[in-house]
Order: sequence, then structure tokens, then C-alpha cells
Amino acid sequence: MGRLKKLQQAVTTERNATWVVYTPESQLRHPVRLLRTMWRDLLASRELAWRLLVRDISAKYRQSFLGIIWAFIPPIVTAAGFTLAKSGGVVNVGNTDLPYPAYVMFSMALWQTFVEALNGPVQGVAEAKAMLARINFPREAIILAKLGEIFFNFGIKLILILGLFIWFKMPVTWSIILAPVALIHLVMLGTFLGLLLAPVGGLYKDFSMGITLATGLWLFLTPVVFPVPSGEGVFGTIVKFNPVTPLLVTTRELATTGVISDPVGFWIVSGIALGGLIFAWIVYRLAMPFVIERISS
Repeated sequence: MGRLKKLQQAVTTERNATWVVYTPESQLRHPVRLLRTMWRDLLASRELAWRLLVRDISAKYRQSFLGIIWAFIPPIVTAAGFTLAKSGGVVNVGNTDLPYPAYVMFSMALWQTFVEALNGPVQGVAEAKAMLARINFPREAIILAKLGEIFFNFGIKLILILGLFIWFKMPVTWSIILAPVALIHLVMLGTFLGLLLAPVGGLYKDFSMGITLATGLWLFLTPVVFPVPSGEGVFGTIVKFNPVTPLLVTTRELATTGVISDPVGFWIVSGIALGGLIFAWIVYRLAMPFVIERISS
């Protein structure tokens, strides 16, 4: 109850100078006004988003025995398993431009970040049901808090990535300073998809399980444990048209070799991610009142 009161106080502080008027008229009839309101609420939600971020991170690591070590375990276990399978001839993944264990661990860290960006809005809305039903606050605070958690988690993964560069003596090129830009584009794509799914995920608990199954299959259609196929078969075509592929691969290439293999695909998907993020934000904004009505009844 104490935490809920603090959040209520934060919301009151942020919204005490704002009058909210509800009308039956669709907000899409006034797109300029809608965009201005969205931007205003985005700015107003910063303090509440920070409080939610601190609360979520504290709860996450307070209830975990291994703490931040969990950020390292999935990439290391995946890399160990596929390295053993590759050395034993069980799988033939082809040649990679990095030592294979480093290739898999680095790629898994990027893939985890994308999946967290996709799951973040869905989980945020599901976790905030009680607060949504009781308090009127900018819904953007939930998304901003999850974005902050994503970059916090990636900051922890940077420890593993730095260890890879040192252990495998990987060269550092000037292009590494551009890698965060590509990473942001990867997070934008995940957030775009997550925002579209968040309203439905807030209504049905089993929706998150479906996302877990889908991302599990999606992993094996993304060049995480194998390089981008050079052939023109069905599988190679699916991997190349996978929207995650150019963003993840470009981030990895900027951080390591400095040679971008698909700049056109990167910018096309980045444009789609940016435009889709704005569209998904509008959908999220319009759908949340109906979601709140359903969960409050």
C-alpha cells in the first residue's frame, strides 16, 4: 500500500495542473491535438516512469538469489551448447567472422535485448492492471519504465561483451561508437511490436505464453547461432526477410568488424521501425481506455 500511495502522489504532482476532458468524439478527428496530447503526456510521465523503473529493478533483483548473473547465463549456456554441437559435428553452421563462442554470446545478448523490448510493453500493462484501474496517469510511463529497464539490463550485458573482447582478443574499430545507434533501432523494432500487442496482452494472461513460443521459433530464423545464409533457398530467404536480421547483424558488425553487409536493409527496417513505433503509440493510446474499462469491470 505504501508504494501505491507514493505512485499516487507522483501522479498527482505531475497532473495537478492538467484538466482531462472526456468526450465521445474520436480523437482521430483531431490528429494534431492528439499528437500534442501524446507528447505532453510523454513529458509528464518521466517522474512516474523513473519511480516505476526503480521499483521494478529493485523487486527483480531483491527476489533473485543470483541477481545480475542471470543476464549472463542464457548467452553463455547457448554458446556452450552450440559450440559443443559444432565441434562434435552435430550441426554445421558455417564460418563466422568472429570466434564462434563469442559470435553466439554477443548475438544472444542482442537477441535478448530485442525480446525484452517486445515483451516489455505487454508485461508492463499486465503488471500495472491494479494501478490502471485505480489511478488516472499517463500510460506512457509504463512504456518508458520498461525501456529504462531494457537499457539497464543491456548495461549489465556489456560486462559480458567487454569480457568477450578481452578473452578472444577481438580488435576494436572506430565503428563501435555507432553500434549503440543500431542497437536503439533494434529496440525500436521490438517496442513497436510490443506496443501493438500490449492492449491484448493486458486482457489475456495466456497471450504472454504465445509470445514466448513465437520468439522461441523466431530465434532460429534469426542469425544468432549461425551466419546469414548465402544461398537462395526457402530458409535463406526467410532469414533475409526477417526484420530483425539487418538490425541485429548491423549492430554486431559495427561493434566488431566495422564492415556492414546490408546497409540498405538496415535503413529500410529502421524506417519501418520508426514509423511503426509512432503508429503503434497511437494505437496503444486509443486502445488503453477500452482495456482499462474491461479490467475495471
